[in-house]
Amino acid sequence: MTNKKHELPDVFKDLAKNVIRPPLLYGCGRREDELKRPFVGIANTWTELNPGHVHLDKISAKVKEGITKAGLTAFEFNTIAPCDGMAEAHEGMRYILPAREIIAASIEIMAKVNLLDGLVLIGSCDKIVPGLLMAAARADIPAIVMPGGYALPYCYTSEAFPEEKEFAYPEIGKFVAAWQGGKISEKELQKVVQEIFTGPGACPELGTAMTMQCMAEALGMSLPYTAILPALSDQQFYFAFEIGERLSYMIENNITPSKIMTVDAFKNAISVLLSIGGSTNGFLHLPAIANELNIELPLEIFDELSEKTPQTCAIKPNGPRAINALQEAGGIPAVMKNLGRSLFLDVMGVNGKRLGDTLKSVSIYDREVIRPVNDPINPNGGLIVLKGNLSPRGSIVKKSAVQDKLHTFRGPAKIFESEEAAIGAMLDQEIEPGQCLVIRYEGPRGGPGMREMAFPGHILQIFGLGETCAMITDGRFSGTNYGLLVGHISPEAAEGGPLAIVRDGDIIEIDLRKKSLNADLSEGEIRQRLAKWKAPESKYKKGILSWYSKNVTSAHQGAVLKSGD
Repeated sequence: MTNKKHELPDVFKDLAKNVIRPPLLYGCGRREDELKRPFVGIANTWTELNPGHVHLDKISAKVKEGITKAGLTAFEFNTIAPCDGMAEAHEGMRYILPAREIIAASIEIMAKVNLLDGLVLIGSCDKIVPGLLMAAARADIPAIVMPGGYALPYCYTSEAFPEEKEFAYPEIGKFVAAWQGGKISEKELQKVVQEIFTGPGACPELGTAMTMQCMAEALGMSLPYTAILPALSDQQFYFAFEIGERLSYMIENNITPSKIMTVDAFKNAISVLLSIGGSTNGFLHLPAIANELNIELPLEIFDELSEKTPQTCAIKPNGPRAINALQEAGGIPAVMKNLGRSLFLDVMGVNGKRLGDTLKSVSIYDREVIRPVNDPINPNGGLIVLKGNLSPRGSIVKKSAVQDKLHTFRGPAKIFESEEAAIGAMLDQEIEPGQCLVIRYEGPRGGPGMREMAFPGHILQIFGLGETCAMITDGRFSGTNYGLLVGHISPEAAEGGPLAIVRDGDIIEIDLRKKSLNADLSEGEIRQRLAKWKAPESKYKKGILSWYSKNVTSAHQGAVLKSGD
């Protein structure tokens, strides 16, 4: 709430509005009539360094057309958009999660400084869409998220993959394994490298990018049917243009993100996340977005909903079909129609309708892709929360991507103090079948940056260890990983969580049925070891990672920055 004591008198406000600001905008080439209309900021995450965002200038141009047609004045500005794939295998991955905070803060600053009346937020990829939603919540002015869509899947037919014909870029590890196994030639592998990313858009699977585009729609912050569209398709341009008229109505009626992203809307989004078997990173980002609205989303809510939400979709990496299959089956509206009365139907979306009214006209076109709730793929959600003496505050596993025979696991720990150490051991063939790889000090604070352990997870599969080994970490995994990979362990090792005191050879027990993660150690032994533990020094002494590690909270809280209270 604004403190009236520190507000300037109205005469100064009028002076700023009518005399000080207009010359700056005239200097930008604006006309007098444009300055009399509501101002809409287009926060565009366009960049030439990311295929998920390389086309967003074209989407923004169509959004501008619609905004102008609706009698509003559009002002485009940009913010950063780092790609997880470009950050793999070097320290750049430490910057990916912190980038979410920078994206949110940069848009918040532009909205507040320029007294914007509305926002259109355009983005596609992993931490970028959550950052857009966090910014919308902070600014709390009428806002619509325009997802950037997906790249078409790569079509490939080979005896090496008898059951698959469509592939997404993160599956390139499968081709590496096929080459190592003599199933395809090096020349063929190079051909795949050049062709597997077919064009602009996000990876065509339920990795974090498409998961979070789906979450924006499930929260009501995107127009229905916009979460899953081919990039630069006619449908995408149509919806981009329509945003102007819809946003005009929202500005006129003061329909803001806080009125859309309610507790019930977040519970709906979690149900959709569980039903489609989306990325584990949804468990990280949804609490962070909710935090901006002073809404608490503890992992217990995810766990409770996971118990009663069936997994109805098996889209890559959980199954053989690419994301276009889900679009053709009816998209997110069809998923929500399928969940029906288990959702909160009175919530409102940016389309101005109650969810219940929106779903009345929705059809489900393919029951093989979106299975009925009474005949699901799994009776429970694709993502589950594990607790135990190694993760008192929770950890996350993508159950839908774990082989049935690994739903229970017991094996000796193999300890690594970093991702690099784990990869080195795997490449040196030091891992034995049945071991549990423990990668620690990779959490939000300890990393810093909570790097995704995508490479270790994929290498485990490439080396044929994914059938017998488990991997646990206070870091996170990519939405594209599969196998018994447990991440987001809280509290993290750098905070003095129990993961910090596990030793080589300690027996690790994982039970997905009981939703437990434990070391075979007594409480007394854990206490004794923790009493001798000393926190390691921060790896970074300056720059954003130093600032981030000092201010970030635990993964179970969404890895948000500490408040200034």
